[in-house]
Amino acid sequence: MIRPPAVAGRFYPKDPEVLGVEIDLLLASGTQQQKIRAQACLVPHAGYRFSGEVAGEVYSRMEIPPRVVLLGPRHFPRGACFAILSDGAWKTPLGLAPIDHALAEKIMRACRLLREDSVAHQSEHSLEVQLPFLQRLAPSFAFVPIVIGSAQYADLEALGHAIADVVGSELGPILLIASSDMNHYESDAVTREKDRKAIDRILALDPRGLFDTVRNEDISMCGYGAAVAMLTAVRRMGATRAELARYSNSSETNGDLQEVVGYAGIVIS
Repeated sequence: MIRPPAVAGRFYPKDPEVLGVEIDLLLASGTQQQKIRAQACLVPHAGYRFSGEVAGEVYSRMEIPPRVVLLGPRHFPRGACFAILSDGAWKTPLGLAPIDHALAEKIMRACRLLREDSVAHQSEHSLEVQLPFLQRLAPSFAFVPIVIGSAQYADLEALGHAIADVVGSELGPILLIASSDMNHYESDAVTREKDRKAIDRILALDPRGLFDTVRNEDISMCGYGAAVAMLTAVRRMGATRAELARYSNSSETNGDLQEVVGYAGIVIS
């Protein structure tokens, strides 16, 4: 099955040449010269106009291995709550990004919560907008797409443990990417305060703390479930360091200080 692009021409350019140039510019704006072999990262998924520089900063800092697990939120109430695709490819203007069938099958066997479900992925942008960056940096990569709806902590923890166990049994590096924007549609001041609380828990590699903070502080971080699962996995895999690569919000692009969306880029090693 070929999954066609859902947001090309809206979240990022539809023309492949224009898209390639934009990706290169976003990557070139990165501030760190030495690339690291990261275990995981958190990246935003808004339109490139708004969050592309944050994503570019993160991707410019990392070596991209040939295998990637992409975790993101299911924004629309359709399809399975833990939805995976294990076969086929996703199309972007830069070409086809193949699914890592063998890795997806192993993760599905390790986590019985996961359901093969194309409906949940059909219109979802949170994973799609990451693919052009990966295609530009690692043209031969393959990936596993997983989106998560509303979930309890125990289920997110179970997914994280399953991913860690599978990744730990594989030869060669596998990068975990959690796709999430931060707080939504509150003032600049409120958003920065709420985002700082969530970011602090991520930097502490504290999945339970992130889950509780988002819930207790009413932080509308859309991909916190993906971030919790990712943090659970990297802790099990021995990660020791998380660094905030860049933070911004939508007011820096459109000047609106009243209805702001936050964007954080974090690299974990």
